[in-house]
Order: sequence, then C-alpha cells, then structure tokens
Amino acid sequence: MARDVDLAAPAPTAMRRPDAPSVEVTRHLLQYLLSGQFAPGDRIPSERKLAEALEIGRASVREAIKSLNLLGLVVVRQGDGTYLTRSTSSLLPEVIEWGLLLGERHVADLIEARTNLEAFNALLAAERGTDEQVGELWQRLEAMRSAGEDYAAYVQADIDFHSHVARMTGNEVLTNLASSFQSLLRVWAAKVIEASGDTAARAAEHEPIAAAIASRDAEAARREMDFHMHDAARRLREAIASEDSAG
Repeated sequence: MARDVDLAAPAPTAMRRPDAPSVEVTRHLLQYLLSGQFAPGDRIPSERKLAEALEIGRASVREAIKSLNLLGLVVVRQGDGTYLTRSTSSLLPEVIEWGLLLGERHVADLIEARTNLEAFNALLAAERGTDEQVGELWQRLEAMRSAGEDYAAYVQADIDFHSHVARMTGNEVLTNLASSFQSLLRVWAAKVIEASGDTAARAAEHEPIAAAIASRDAEAARREMDFHMHDAARRLREAIASEDSAG
C-alpha cells in the first residue's frame, strides 16, 4: 500500500526567490525527493502544501511536477495525487546528470554534442542496420505521425525514433550516449512541441532521414539528420531563451 508522506521534518527548505524560474523549482523538488523521506510508491504532498513549504506559487510547483513527470520520476494520477516512481538510490546518478540540464549554461554544449552524435548515428545506421530494423524505424515514424495533439505521446515517439537509429549502429556506447542526451533534453523537447503545437511538421522532418537509412545511403542519412538536428537545436535554444526571459 502506498504511503502518504506529509511535510513533517525534514521538510524542504523554503525558497527565498519567489520569482525563481521553473528550472530552479524543479531542482529544489529533486533535492526534496532525495531527502530520504520517500520510497517508491509514496504519494508526495499536494501542490498547495509544497507551495506553502517552498514559499512559491502553486503554478511554479505545478510546472516542476510536470517536468518530473516527463523525466519519469513521478506519476500524476488524476484525482488521486502524485507518486514517486523510483527509489532514491536509482535516482541519484540520474539527478547528477539532470543537474546539467537544469544548469542552463551547459545546455548549449549539450545540444552541440547531441547534434553531431545523431548525424553520425544516422550514417552508421544506414550502413549497418538490418532490414528488420528498417521496418521498425518506419513503425516509429508512424507513431510520431499518429500522435496528433497528444504532445507527450509525440515526444515519446520522437525519442523512440532516435533511440532506434542509435541501436541500428550496433555500437553500445553510441546507443547509451544517445539515451543520456535524450534524457537530459526531454523536458526542453516537450516545451518546444507544446509551444509549436505542430507535431505533423516535426514528424515530417524525420521522413527523409528514414528514407535515406532505408535506401542505405549513409551520406544522405547523415546529411538529413544533420539538417533536422540543427533545426531542432535552434528551436531548443529559442525555448531556453524564452524560459530565461520569463524567469
């Protein structure tokens, strides 16, 4: 049975920056979840209680919980509450990585590294991928096309597409690197999709990538992925700049 964890000691330290950007709130909640009070399956305090304890607005808490939900740290059950999904021991190494995401000054380097990695992965995927893997790649593209206005479903389908391209390289290191980059940028990717509201256009950008990989044209696959990633990088940078100005 899930436990309800209240704001008994040790409580989260009140934040003294009421106008802090949402990423700062998210970082603070991450620290709170690692305080030792919680176990997997526990229900965390309500938005109202968290907002009172942290001395911030409920809207900021709601945005932070949404980010943690996207990262897979919590699950929101409508009408029931928000629950921790993983143990703190499994969260710790990932939180260290996510600290890079939440420290926005490093995101530009992260975007640059991912852009070049994805292009190289596409090249190798065209050279090494099996016919079965090519078929699975088209299926992942179709999932993106059919997501419609379900932005969370689109983001997951997008991640699945790029993860599959990485697996097609047959290189475990490249696959793991791609997975790490995707985890670090997932929240920002979701913000970009929600802001544009155009999943169809974003899905269409992946079609020439899949076609080049399917035709075993390694250079075309690299070129198409590079074009897509540079465009995606521009949108990410714009989203981050918007977040900074809002904070």
